[in-house]
Amino acid sequence: MKVLAKGIEMVSWTNLLGVITPVRFKIANEDESILVIKIDKVITIDKEKLAGNNRLVYTCQSVIRGCERIYSLKYSFDTCKWILWKL
Repeated sequence: MKVLAKGIEMVSWTNLLGVITPVRFKIANEDESILVIKIDKVITIDKEKLAGNNRLVYTCQSVIRGCERIYSLKYSFDTCKWILWKL
């Protein structure tokens, strides 16, 4: 997996206990086209604290352009932003 650290637009669910589940996200390609990726499976959810910033790290699986891929998403509690970390 290659580190991208690219900001994304995310659609997610939050249940009554506050558990956040990502559903799908948009990412801009180099040619400025938009790719929508549906998250087929969340494999793991880990907590991370880096430089005082609390984050959730999601390892997910999706079919991207016909190939099944595993990638990492990060959600920052401090900024409420999603990042496509590794692809």
